[in-house]
Amino acid sequence: MKELPLSKVYQALEPGPVVLLTTSRKGRANVMTMSWHMMVEFVPPLVACVVSPANYSFAALRATKECVIAIPALELASKVVEVGNCSGRSADKFEACGLTPAPAERVAAPLVAECFINLECRVIDTRFVNRYNIFVLEVLKAWTDPAQKNPKTIHHQGYGAFVVDGETIKLNSRMP
Repeated sequence: MKELPLSKVYQALEPGPVVLLTTSRKGRANVMTMSWHMMVEFVPPLVACVVSPANYSFAALRATKECVIAIPALELASKVVEVGNCSGRSADKFEACGLTPAPAERVAAPLVAECFINLECRVIDTRFVNRYNIFVLEVLKAWTDPAQKNPKTIHHQGYGAFVVDGETIKLNSRMP
């Protein structure tokens, strides 16, 4: 074994797909790229996510307590990186990055029309926000685009490196 620098730990553990998080505050929609999230519970679906106070979306999420998590396929990778490389403080990121906001049913934040899954969420727990920037979200409504067959997700490994979702294998499991 060789020592791994602590700064590399997140690259080893980051398993989830890169997603887009949308918010809407005072009639202004925004979208950000996010890869720090995890499932907390299955029924109802609860998701924990980290949103830094440095992100423009942080104030909107904290104030409105709602958002959309949109899951993009590999074909959107360059747009996902573009979204992550600019700020909503100075630009309409939907327009600047060529993404289409679509109306959600349960929240003011928009769906991302190009994404194959959209999850309408409300913040249900903010106890970890001040200390760790962790919001716990309940998924209220989920959407999928049936036209996108077998989409591949992208997974951030840090410093501009991504892994593409790979081969699916099936193993015996007692889980449904």
